[in-house]
Amino acid sequence: MGLNFEKIMVIMLIALFLLGPDRLPVYAKKLGELVRNLKRMADGAKDRLKDEMGPEFDEVDWRQLDPRQYDPRRIIRDALVEDEREAHAEARRARIAEASAKRSAAAAAGPPEGGVYFDEEAT
Repeated sequence: MGLNFEKIMVIMLIALFLLGPDRLPVYAKKLGELVRNLKRMADGAKDRLKDEMGPEFDEVDWRQLDPRQYDPRRIIRDALVEDEREAHAEARRARIAEASAKRSAAAAAGPPEGGVYFDEEAT
C-alpha cells in the first residue's frame, strides 16, 4: 500500500483529532485485536490448506501464483505475439496443404513426358 512512517504519522494525527485522546487508546486496542485475529485466521487457513493438500503443498511454487509479479504490458505483449504466431502457423498450414494438393494432382496425372520425374541433363 506504500505506507511509510510519514503517512502513518499523518493517519495517527487525523485519528487523534477525530476520535479524541480519550477514545483513541480504545480504538487502537481494537485495531490491534483485529490485526491479531486476521493473522490467526490466515495462519489457520494456511495450516488447513497444508493438511488438505498433503505433501504436494511443498511442491507448489507459490511465487509463480503471486499476482504482484504480473505486468499488464507483458501480458498484452505475449497475447499479441501469440496471436501473431497463430496467424503464421495457420498460413504455414495453408501453404503445406496447397503444396500437398499440387503433389497429389501431379502424382495422379502420371509421369511427365518421357516417363522420367527428373531432368536427365541436370544429373
